[in-house]
Amino acid sequence: MDQVLLARLLTFTTLGFHIIFATLGVGIPLFISAAEGIGIWKKDAHYLLLARRWSRGYVITVAVGVVTGTCIALQLIFLWPGFMQLAGKVIGLPLFMETFAFFFEAIFLGIYLYTWDRFKNPWTHWILSIPIILGSVGSAFFITTVNAFMNTPQGFTLEDGVLTKIDPWLAMFNPATPSKVAHVLSSAFLTVSFVLGAIAAYHLFKKKEHEYYKKALGFTMFFALLFSLLNTAIGDLSGKFLAEYQPEKLAAGEWHFQTESRAKLIVGGIVNEDTLEVEYALGIPMLLSILANGNPNSVVIGLDQFPRELWPPLYVHYFFDGMVGLGAYLFVISLVFVVLSFFHKRGKLRRFSRWNRPLLFGIIAGGPLSILAIEFGWIFAESGRQPWILRGYLQTSHAATPAAHLMEMFILFNLLYVFLAVLVSIVLIRLFKKTTPEMELEDKKIIL
Repeated sequence: MDQVLLARLLTFTTLGFHIIFATLGVGIPLFISAAEGIGIWKKDAHYLLLARRWSRGYVITVAVGVVTGTCIALQLIFLWPGFMQLAGKVIGLPLFMETFAFFFEAIFLGIYLYTWDRFKNPWTHWILSIPIILGSVGSAFFITTVNAFMNTPQGFTLEDGVLTKIDPWLAMFNPATPSKVAHVLSSAFLTVSFVLGAIAAYHLFKKKEHEYYKKALGFTMFFALLFSLLNTAIGDLSGKFLAEYQPEKLAAGEWHFQTESRAKLIVGGIVNEDTLEVEYALGIPMLLSILANGNPNSVVIGLDQFPRELWPPLYVHYFFDGMVGLGAYLFVISLVFVVLSFFHKRGKLRRFSRWNRPLLFGIIAGGPLSILAIEFGWIFAESGRQPWILRGYLQTSHAATPAAHLMEMFILFNLLYVFLAVLVSIVLIRLFKKTTPEMELEDKKIIL
């Protein structure tokens, strides 16, 4: 394999592994804070225990996220020196701010973990969760602005191959930043909703009828529906952003080869990359025009407006469809649960229990599927930018390192990720299996 492909594969596996822990790291603090707040307000030991147990698992995910995040930082320098040489001065500010946000989060996380039951007023401890949320969200914001800059670069002047007149703030707040940041945050919160909900659903599926699990599932599925709706709205904004600023990515994702009005949305199918014929696909009339411009009669730019060598890879369509399909699944499952819960509280639909096993199994499946949706979305976003690493200025093939031994590095890093995945799984299982919620509640370790 050539250097560029090896560098991309190594970056792909690192980011693909890191994004799992980064997503959990961004989303879990919000749920910890919300659970503790409800527990204090209602004087409910179950919600307080949710916050405690989630915070224990959160620390482990943060630790692994730090390791993999460090790998990414090193790989950015060593694997893509051409990019760092050209754009390093521009992205230096958000990279520094991302590190600062993480330090801010880590400091308050330590204080939060070691001050349970140390304050007479429990709300004082809850307040400490707010900086953790701000730090995690801030970290996601700053690192996402770097990715946004790679898609719609601005804030500099290119003179003789060197970036001059650099305005890092303008570079950070580029046209891609609003939609990308919003989508990253909403999808992180949605994913965490289902990951935590899947854990509760699993215990109920195993016929553990404790109130703790029921409250955990109701709590997480309410947020799942909320963030599903929000994610759908933001996805619509992202489609309109692509139509205006990255039409080639939207066209590749939808196999839209000819510029035309009343464009149809392609769902599924198989494409012949030589003849550009699409088979076995469902075409929904005018929907792509609506997605792109909010007008069924609008013109949508096709790949015919770009040289073939600058087309994104056509396989991104499969990942786009996968992301949207999984998002729809998560919405439907959370909606069904919330609707059943609503009617059950009013004494209706008793025949269809919200604790029925098929629905619980659907929620359990939603945990890994939500992570898969994150991976699909990331692959679509990054591969859809190709062949550019910095769109319009620097191609990926010109930014990769010429250094040798990338295959050895690829093997070693993948062994590291397998080791970390096994280690984290063992630690988390033993951590929560050793002390169950029933044991903690019975021992009255939760103090109101």
